[in-house]
Amino acid sequence: MNTAIARYAGHLRTEVTHVASGTIIQTDAPTDNHGRGEAFSPTDLVSTALGSCIMTVMGIVAERHQLNLVDSTFAVVKHMSTEAPRRIAQIDVLFELPAALAPSERALLERAAHTCPVSLSLHPDIKQNVVFEYR
Repeated sequence: MNTAIARYAGHLRTEVTHVASGTIIQTDAPTDNHGRGEAFSPTDLVSTALGSCIMTVMGIVAERHQLNLVDSTFAVVKHMSTEAPRRIAQIDVLFELPAALAPSERALLERAAHTCPVSLSLHPDIKQNVVFEYR
């Protein structure tokens, strides 16, 4: 079964439908690569997938250990290479997690974060800078 189906909408945009849920994501080329930048670019999605995957894996561990991560956040910064070929060179992900987590709980979540399938699937040349702050 397909995971997603997509159609090219013209003007450097795609419309992608998640088959199981019917959720639709639109993409647009970034302004620095001939697009309008009015939606996630494909490389934005890759970068954001890293943060979402890490948060999901930590969420699985948190639920297993009855830890509350609700309202935790993350921010992503994508850095593109400056030389050809155009590619993602670095992804920075900053997580803000509850200050109430004990040191042992923090260590448990941070270990789990490094088992994220997206992280393990990215090319090793892509630098992943993952930071955890507790507020």
